[in-house]
Amino acid sequence: MKQMSRISIFLFPIPAKAEIYWQNKFRFLPSQECLKKLKFIFYIFFFFSSTISLSQTADDKYQKPLKEVLIEIEKRFEIKLKYKDELVNNKWVTYADWRFRPSLEKTFTNILLPLDLMAVESGENTYKIKKYRYPEISVKEGKEFLELYSTYYHDQNSWEKRKDSLRSCMYEALRLSQLPSKPNSKPIITNKREKEGYTIENIALETLPGLYVCGSIYKPAKIIGKIPVILSPNGHFAEGRYGKYMQIRCAMLAKMGAVVINYDLFAYGESLLQFQPEDHSRSLAMTIQANNSIVLLNYILSQDYADPEKVAITGGSGGGSQTMLITALDDRIKVSVPTVMLSSFFYGGCPCESGMPVHLCGKGTNNVEIASMAAPRPQLIISDGGDWTRFVPDIEYPYVQRIYAFYNKTNMVSNAHFPKEGHDYGPSKRKAMYNFLAKHLGLNIDAVKNKNGEIDESTIEIEEESAMYVFGKEGELLPANSIKSFEELEKMLEEYALKNNNN
Repeated sequence: MKQMSRISIFLFPIPAKAEIYWQNKFRFLPSQECLKKLKFIFYIFFFFSSTISLSQTADDKYQKPLKEVLIEIEKRFEIKLKYKDELVNNKWVTYADWRFRPSLEKTFTNILLPLDLMAVESGENTYKIKKYRYPEISVKEGKEFLELYSTYYHDQNSWEKRKDSLRSCMYEALRLSQLPSKPNSKPIITNKREKEGYTIENIALETLPGLYVCGSIYKPAKIIGKIPVILSPNGHFAEGRYGKYMQIRCAMLAKMGAVVINYDLFAYGESLLQFQPEDHSRSLAMTIQANNSIVLLNYILSQDYADPEKVAITGGSGGGSQTMLITALDDRIKVSVPTVMLSSFFYGGCPCESGMPVHLCGKGTNNVEIASMAAPRPQLIISDGGDWTRFVPDIEYPYVQRIYAFYNKTNMVSNAHFPKEGHDYGPSKRKAMYNFLAKHLGLNIDAVKNKNGEIDESTIEIEEESAMYVFGKEGELLPANSIKSFEELEKMLEEYALKNNNN
């Protein structure tokens, strides 16, 4: 047996090298006094480290460090947890051991929710700890909500009552009735470009006093009589309305015979001439975007070429959220194609999708009920296997079908699911949309097919971003009355509300 130092305390012996180190460290003290201090320090440290769990009582609320509790969760449930240390460091769980339950889900809820944290499944037996996100719940909880909602109605009449109640509440939740009327200003339309089979113009429309929404209007090269109208709200894809695939989507639909308006999100694109990027993440963005869509629709339908009986809307991701919301709010939308967004357990991660209390209407609702409000109007739900829409064929779509069945119109709703694809509005998804809109709007799908009878997007000319600016490269053409900050917008709305209340 190796010779050990004479420094030996209750818990373990200390090697001779350690004694020499500490004697040097404390060389200003007498040797025996140094040993006594070391003995006391080690005793206290190891005593408390080995007995802290058993020494806990209700007096100290049975508290433990969160990191220690997470390790215990991994052991008990035989799972792997992923998290950033800064997310869990210096956080404590009171009554920690008492919060464990037989099920992992309830244990997560008891331990993480009070700390505004949540666990999201990220692989087989693997979960990621994240900051609590109010618009995201578990798949199981999403299904449970749908089961609850289904008890509220059993036929067309009871569903119609639910729908009317939801619509009224959603309108108020968005505070649309509290907004000023659209100013009596003319749209600003610039830079018409003629392409192969279609044209493009830039448009800015004043939707509230001093607030402008900018977009691009795509039209067929030749317009004869009334033609279909398609709203194309942007999602949170790179480059917004300037992006290559957004241009392709709109131009293809124009070649097929529709007028298509592609417009900026709030505090995206040219809206950044008036606001900061972080303003997009404010709750009011949800209201502004809904109002922009409605006012743009008002404008387009006032044009001689617009057919009010053939109006559609389609967008992906955040644009899919807008697609479902505007279709639910406005019966003038006759056909909808929400893309990579429908989910019973995810409401939209941006406040521009869930910041206003729309989803609290009717004692709680979700995007599945909101999408169902399109019934019996034609609707194509596009989903994929790489995001929160991965369960659409098995969970969300059957629920929407049930609502359409109340009208005997299950043939009016479809699901195009791409299990091996991810979160985008890519070519296969666009082709499904082209065919669906051609069928229900009477568009000419042959106009975008090649000699082999295949849908061909290669004829679309991709423009530079600057070609789509309404207000110039530096915003030099921005109207003088333009709001220049979010604070100005809030002030304008507050003054209007105060004036309205006084009247």
